Amino acid sequence: ASGGKIPGQVSQRFLHRARRAIRTIGEGANEVAAAGRSEQGRVRIGIYSSIASGFLTKLLASYGRSHSDVRIELIDGDPAEHVAAIRQFRLDVAFLTGDRDWPGCDRALLWSERVFVVLPDIHPLVAEEEVMWRDLADQPFIVSETAPGQEIHDHLVRELTGLGWHPEIQVQSVGRDNLLPLVAIGQGLTLVSEAMTVAQFPGVTYRPILGEILPFSAI
Repeated sequence: ASGGKIPGQVSQRFLHRARRAIRTIGEGANEVAAAGRSEQGRVRIGIYSSIASGFLTKLLASYGRSHSDVRIELIDGDPAEHVAAIRQFRLDVAFLTGDRDWPGCDRALLWSERVFVVLPDIHPLVAEEEVMWRDLADQPFIVSETAPGQEIHDHLVRELTGLGWHPEIQVQSVGRDNLLPLVAIGQGLTLVSEAMTVAQFPGVTYRPILGEILPFSAI
């Protein structure tokens, strides 16, 4: 052989390198597949509701136990922002209210929550186990300027104008957590989904609205 090398030795060295290359490629492919299955790295989740309790909390906790190598990142925002981020691959999934189909995205209906009205403790409706929309027709409401304030505003307008009322709705320049103290001091009522009702704020009471169910979907 050229250079004094024995053909069998050349073959063994080649096979060793080839096997090492194949093993490296295989490991890389497994890493890519694991990342595609969200078993490594991070998963970016857009939310539009409290995760204080309920289905979403259990879902994320179960996923975290099963995929301990994955870092979960939660991003708050409104539906349009989340869907735009999903289309641009800046989010992996978003959990949004409603059952709307978004073009270019898959949707799976996952769970539903009751809708609650938030009342000051001294409000007469606190004495009721459940309230109806007609009980709220002449009440002032407040919503936050951040998500999900606009959605709550639109929901109130849709439900109360259907009863022949034009609701008084004031937009407050605060987030959801700072909105409930304003309810407590009598500035108006607001709405929350069931998961939010585990958050205890002094001076407020939650009462479910009869028959009002809010669906949540994964986009």
